[in-house]
Amino acid sequence: MLFGTAVYLLFAFVPALDGLGETFEPFFDSILPSFMFVILFITFCKVDFHAMRPVGWHFWVGLFQVLFVFIIAAAIIIFHITGDNLVLLESLLTCIIGPCAAAAAVVTAKLGGNLEQMTTYTFLSNFITAILVPVCFPLIDRSVHLEFWPAFWLILYKVCLVLVLPMLLAYIVKHRMHRFYRWVTSVKDLSFYLWAVSLAMVTGITLRNIVHADTSVGFLLLIAVMVLLLCLVQFAVGRYVGHFFNRTQEAGQALGQKNTAFAIWIAYMYLNPLSSVGPGCYILWQNCVNSIELWQHRKNVEC
Repeated sequence: MLFGTAVYLLFAFVPALDGLGETFEPFFDSILPSFMFVILFITFCKVDFHAMRPVGWHFWVGLFQVLFVFIIAAAIIIFHITGDNLVLLESLLTCIIGPCAAAAAVVTAKLGGNLEQMTTYTFLSNFITAILVPVCFPLIDRSVHLEFWPAFWLILYKVCLVLVLPMLLAYIVKHRMHRFYRWVTSVKDLSFYLWAVSLAMVTGITLRNIVHADTSVGFLLLIAVMVLLLCLVQFAVGRYVGHFFNRTQEAGQALGQKNTAFAIWIAYMYLNPLSSVGPGCYILWQNCVNSIELWQHRKNVEC
């Protein structure tokens, strides 16, 4: 994350690099989806597909996601929120309604969690989001003309591109291309290090979007602070739910680690584009939490 920040600042404030930065900008924007595809393919190669089934904590984490969404939506509707306050609440809403991050399985595996349960919930979370978005968005913003089924199928289409295709490819490789499968799984933590590279790129892109947001610095700081509090709450609630099932790590990542790229997309497509600053900040906060968790896990293992 620090490396991505440093690279962005270098290209942003060194005039001699302006042309080079503009040249590489489309490349980094386009390469990220391909990076995530490869990361998920490698991760899914290690999944025991026969062990993928819903479990108890999946229901409760999904229920809390729905509950948080309806609390924000009800506040907007009941109190007739408008202006900057509406943008702030929409920023929070996109960080809640967004599905569990596909990379959450990578982090969970690194933390010693159950990869199969995490992968299963990632799929379930995307279905929850596909239902919530077309139900809630027309209610909170009357200018949003969003029909349920077209929006539902559009979101599922994006889910198939991001999750289903790499899983199908991993399944084929695992059961048909044994030599290649053994090579992929023999490289220790390959998906984790690829995720770290993608995180550096995402951090730079996120900072660029925040810096160029058309609003005051004070309002940006307010969004950042509120999103930080939301991030901590979601991780904490997820971990609290998980301790009843002896799955603290998995449930915490499931509710706390969000697909922020998807959240930014729905903010741009259906809400005030400025609300995309919320999930942009969430990227930074959730990966700060991930970094702390990884540091603590490594410390415990070494002890």
